[in-house]
Amino acid sequence: MSSNHGTRGQAPRFTPRYRNYALGVLFLGYVVNFIDRSILSILLEPIKLELELNDTQLGLLGGLAFAIFYTTLGIPIAALADRWSRVKILSIAMIVWSGMTALCGLAQNFVMLLVTRIGVGVGEAGASPPSHSLISDYFPMETRATALSIYALGIPFGSMVGNFVGGWGAAELGWRSTFVLVGLPGILVALLIWLTLREPPRGMADTHVSTSEDTSAPGVKEVLSLLWQRVSFRHLSFAAGLHAFVGYGAGTWNAPFLIRSHDMPITEVGSWLALISGIGAIGTFLGGYLADKLSDRSDDRRWYMWVPGYSTLIMVPFQFVAYLYGGIWAVIPSLMAVSILGGMYLGPSFAMTQGLVTLRMRAVASAILLFMLNIIGMGMGPYVVGITSDLLAPPYATDSLRYALCFAVLVNLWAAIHYFTGARSLRGDLETTEAIIAQSESA
Repeated sequence: MSSNHGTRGQAPRFTPRYRNYALGVLFLGYVVNFIDRSILSILLEPIKLELELNDTQLGLLGGLAFAIFYTTLGIPIAALADRWSRVKILSIAMIVWSGMTALCGLAQNFVMLLVTRIGVGVGEAGASPPSHSLISDYFPMETRATALSIYALGIPFGSMVGNFVGGWGAAELGWRSTFVLVGLPGILVALLIWLTLREPPRGMADTHVSTSEDTSAPGVKEVLSLLWQRVSFRHLSFAAGLHAFVGYGAGTWNAPFLIRSHDMPITEVGSWLALISGIGAIGTFLGGYLADKLSDRSDDRRWYMWVPGYSTLIMVPFQFVAYLYGGIWAVIPSLMAVSILGGMYLGPSFAMTQGLVTLRMRAVASAILLFMLNIIGMGMGPYVVGITSDLLAPPYATDSLRYALCFAVLVNLWAAIHYFTGARSLRGDLETTEAIIAQSESA
């Protein structure tokens, strides 16, 4: 491709077909990301039996051990992505996490499995911030939430494949071979990204600014300071984190819940959870699409916070039915509804984070949101549910997990409050950032 330097008003460097191809490849990478991340949950019960672990240890494996390294390394890697090739960073990261997923199958005890899961977290720290930054340079603001929602479809589709392959693999191959089976293909996808994706000029899709690469990227402290000044982002980040607390807490423990409380065979659990995850793709896409359309039609960008807020509130009754009702005929449809509503916050949240910062801050801004989302959500959700389940085990036996999950569901009400409160200052915060960009370009 030609030099990255451009001039104001220059035509986009890539055709719509190539942009869509690039989005498709990034989506494929995110599918691999969530297959490798979520495969553990469907394998928790056979791992628990073989390695003789308790629910607190399983919660640590499924959440905190992964999240601490995933979130803390995500910010420096994102800072590098605002300065260096995002395509190369993503490719290298994918090779690392895919290899470490395969190595999970060699673990002989809790400590070895803990170390390999930490390795997966280290690799996956280099996934979303570079991808979000690339998508924001491929697609303009008016379609960015939709594009980021399409990218976020990697979550339900990756979880769907992980649950189906995990359920089948646990029964037919054993949990160790299943880790190897899902880990190695990611290396091939990493090569596809390295060889076929091209680095877009920074700000290419923002037609009101120059696509010059000369501007140096601000430091992490500067990005954090700017975001902290945006009241809407403070509420958005806490809302997304609390939302993810419930999502990851439930997602990690749904398979053990169905096995323990409904005596469901693991292959059947894998098939049902695969279907539930796949249906969730509807909500993941719909969240960004609705936010874009409602914002455009009403000329009110608060819809980017209202859509996640309303979907979070509507989801709560379905979650209580899923965990408290005794008939599986009501549990499965309720989990399907939760899966659809639970993914609607992703596209709007990512899009607003990108919109609240300047061009060279995008990867770091994404990493900061992911830090909040994953340290609260992925880190604490599965772990707290596991601890609560162990504490409730003496009086409730196998039903302890059912009530631990209900405790987690209440956190969604807290998340909804932050979404609606943050919406009040969103328009003003976006206008402030746009004024800063315009001023820097006219200087």
